[in-house]
Amino acid sequence: QIQLVESGGGLVQAGGSLMLSCAASGRSFISYTMGWFRQAPGKEREFVAAISWSAGTTWYADSVLGRFTISRDNDGDTVSLQMISLKPEDTAVYYCAAKRRVSGVTVPAEYDYWGQGTQVTVSS
Repeated sequence: QIQLVESGGGLVQAGGSLMLSCAASGRSFISYTMGWFRQAPGKEREFVAAISWSAGTTWYADSVLGRFTISRDNDGDTVSLQMISLKPEDTAVYYCAAKRRVSGVTVPAEYDYWGQGTQVTVSS
């Protein structure tokens, strides 16, 4: 079991950048596929990005491809999401999540553990 704590959210103007971080505590962080999801008011939680345990494979939603970069530090038990060229439609609560299985990385129900979320607001 692991615990996840996100940080780095905030208010930024359109075109700006933010770096989100997720600190994991517990056992065997390296064995988990890690993902970032987001949820805007009135909308379902949606996949943003994911990274395999070795960082050898990454996945991105089409809406963020080329603007967001996911990375992980298995020594420091952290996963990060670098976000550039932010748009107002990126406004949401961003969640870090962990799963044991590699399959279904874009599906929220496939994830075993979740953080509490961090708010990202992009003003126009």
